[in-house]
Amino acid sequence: MSVLYLPHGGGPLPLMGDAGHKNLTEFLKNIRSRLGQPAAILIISAHWEEAQPTIQSAKSPDMLYDYSGFPPETYEITYPAPGQPSLAKEIHSELGKVGFKPVLDGERGFDHGVFVPLKLIFPDADIPCFQISLIRGLDPARHIELGRALSYLNGLNVLIIGSGMSFHNMRAFFSRSEHPDQPDEIFDQWLTKVCCSDNFTSLERDHELINWEQAPAARYCHPREEHLIPLHVCYGAAGDVAPPAELVFNGEVLGVKVSALLWD
Repeated sequence: MSVLYLPHGGGPLPLMGDAGHKNLTEFLKNIRSRLGQPAAILIISAHWEEAQPTIQSAKSPDMLYDYSGFPPETYEITYPAPGQPSLAKEIHSELGKVGFKPVLDGERGFDHGVFVPLKLIFPDADIPCFQISLIRGLDPARHIELGRALSYLNGLNVLIIGSGMSFHNMRAFFSRSEHPDQPDEIFDQWLTKVCCSDNFTSLERDHELINWEQAPAARYCHPREEHLIPLHVCYGAAGDVAPPAELVFNGEVLGVKVSALLWD
């Protein structure tokens, strides 16, 4: 089964026909042909952090509208996919065996990092979906370890999606003229080279991603890295000796360059 790191855009804008999300919306609508028919979908969203890896275990997760200032209809969006409580409990057990202290959460609903891209990729909402949180502190090595602990799901036909943005500087989205040297493109080139090039060993790729802050324009592109770290989970979930990813989207969202990466 595939592992996909994708940009989910700004709030509900991809579902609203926003011109700044046109390329992303088209990508999300078309990527399904590469993803097969998963038995379940596990999402790591940039919008959920807990002290320990926390697994959504509700039978029918509700909606969590974790954005503000949008039209009333955006608070009526639904994504009635069933949860996957039995698999959530299995993952809880497996993570405990490798040193994590996981938690089950039967109350958490789908945040917009889940329902926005999934409404475009899998609009029928007929595949069981559930989330696992990021770990507070956002340690990149720990999240690669988390991904590797989840990699066994590939053999169970579970699609793993990391939902974030490869660029996430909110001020820069609205002040393109302030960075004429295009740091978004500089960082994007570094990121895609590390993830997609054949010229890295697994250990070298680990080192680069763990030390991502040393990349050019890294902290400009990610003043806080919660939208990048789902990529680290995806990279780990691709396996102990992860093959290079495929660059499946490399376009502009709100005027800045962002990418999506697929391991399959």
